[in-house]
Formats: sequence, structure tokens, C-alpha cells
Amino acid sequence: MSTLAINDIQKSFGRTKALQGISFNVDQGEIVALLGPSGCGKSTLLSIIAGLVPQDKGDMEWNGVSLRETPPHLREFGLMFQDFALFPHMNVYTNVAFGLKMAHMDPVSIDQRVNEMLRLVGLPDFSKRDVNTLSGGEQQRIALARALAPHPRLLMLDEPLGSLDRNMRERLVIDLKRILHQMHRMAIYVTHDQEEAFTIADRIIVINAGRVEQVGSPKDIYTDPATIFVARFLEMTNIIPGVIQNRDGICQALTPLGNFPLETTMEGNIYLLIRPDMARLDGSNPIILRGIFKEVTFRGSNQRISLLVNQYPLIFELNSQVVLPSPGTEISISLDPRSAMKAFPIQ
Repeated sequence: MSTLAINDIQKSFGRTKALQGISFNVDQGEIVALLGPSGCGKSTLLSIIAGLVPQDKGDMEWNGVSLRETPPHLREFGLMFQDFALFPHMNVYTNVAFGLKMAHMDPVSIDQRVNEMLRLVGLPDFSKRDVNTLSGGEQQRIALARALAPHPRLLMLDEPLGSLDRNMRERLVIDLKRILHQMHRMAIYVTHDQEEAFTIADRIIVINAGRVEQVGSPKDIYTDPATIFVARFLEMTNIIPGVIQNRDGICQALTPLGNFPLETTMEGNIYLLIRPDMARLDGSNPIILRGIFKEVTFRGSNQRISLLVNQYPLIFELNSQVVLPSPGTEISISLDPRSAMKAFPIQ
């Protein structure tokens, strides 16, 4: 099984440290998402892996063999960008066939491969279409077909859905995952959108300011964020200061909102995360927070409520079927500290 190993990649532009020791592996058939805010180094890392930009330190290995001296065209990696970069003077067929012709494949094999790729992306009758007449979603599919046609060992996708509207992105990201798994392709998917990353990735690398913050499955990243940055990036904003107190074998987080039992080996000052998705109004959990209900935002199956507790603004997500009182009313939120709370050390 093929493996791409990224080992301690570092890159600076002048005094700006774009990448500060990035390391991870990608296995055959695995989709890895590089998730992080704009400017965190995701696209720079992708360019280094492609061989378009040299790293200052570190190396990449394919099955244990260094790629440092391998030029981009010999790495057999495919790239797909946000703007698709289709050739406007070519029709769909010649766009998909471009890389195959560059590889000097015979015409019969090219024809078979182009038709296979168009069927794969769900556009089997589009070969003669002018690419300038295609919708954004159709252009994205043709760009994917062109990238996959030469059988790349690794497919790299840099914000490939960024120019599409949300409904189109939600549909196409599912199609992308199906196609990549169907072809058993190794892929690196760059995005700043957590929902895209959670949908498409087998594993997520969260990057912040050129450093890896956390590596894990989408479920692990969401249910157990490793750092304050990851929690905030995932829109978990209920973060309050506190201090850990261990007394008579009982551990508590002392905070401005009250004292909460925690299972932790930490000591000293902390930030306490209160997960927004673990709240109840039925009093079924042991911890009760009372505050002033400020406002509600309807979000389809969920509703997001704003609560002011001891002058701290908190956000919670409830099922949209839950009946809420009028804004300005005092309400009680119940929480289970085992699932709703996590402490982070203040560094």
C-alpha cells in the first residue's frame, strides 16, 4: 500500500514563518483534509508537496523514497484548484484528454479513458460541449475528470468548491468523496470550511499559523478538540477562565459561572470549554446554568440561542422543536460535565 510521508516541512517568506515543522502521512485510498483559516499555510504546503515551491527544511517521501530531487512533472501528482482552470478554447473532451495527450497515450486509449472519466463524474454526454456554457458545478466535475484521467498517484484539491454556492458545495462534496473512494485515490483536500472537511475527509489535519494543532477523524476532532484554537475554529465559543481545585480527591473547575466537577489531571489556571451542542432545557443533566435568554437564530433542524449567565454571553444549540420563552426571560440550561465540559491549560 502506497504512503506519502510529510516530514518536518518548514518554509519562510522573509521573516514570515509560513510552515513550522509540518509532519503527517497519507495512505493509499485515504482522503486527508488540511483544515484551517486563510493564511495558515495550507496552500503553501500543497505547493511544496506538488514540487512547485521548495521547502526550507524537511522532506517528503513516497514509499520511503525522497521526492526532494523529483521535478513536479515526474511526481505523478494531480492538482485541482478553486477556479478549475479549464482551457476555454477547448471543448470538454479535449480538456479531459489534455494530460493523456501530453503523456503520448494512443488515441484509442485516450478515447476510452475520457469516456470512462465522464461517466464517473456523471456527465457521459458532455464530450462535445463548450466549457464556457457549463454551470459552475459542471465545470467542477470536468476539472475533476481532467485531474483524474492521467491516473495520478496523489490528487491534491485546493479549495475546489470555494467559488460555488453553499447548496452546490454540499451536493458536490458528497460526490467528490464517492468518486475518490470509488477510484481508491489518495487525496489531500485543502479547505477552510469545517463542514466540507467533516463531510469528505477520512482524517483531518487542523493547521494554525503554520503548525499542526490536531490530527484525527472528523468525529474525534469535533467531539474532542485538542486545543483552544481548534474549539474556537469549530465555533465552540463558550470558553471561560477558571482554576482547577483538587481537594479530598474531588476535582473541580472554579469559574465565574460556578464550580463544576471535572475528571482531569490538570492543575492551576485553565480555560473551560462548555460545548454548545450538549445543553438541555428539561433538567435531565446534573449541572444547571441559569441566565437571561437574549435571542434565537433558526438554523433548520437546530436553533441557536444566546444566553447571558453572570454577564458572560454563551451560545447553545437546541433542537428546533424545543419551545422557547420570550427574550428577556430567565431560563435554566442543564449540562452533563462528562460530555459538555473540557479544560485547557492556560499557557
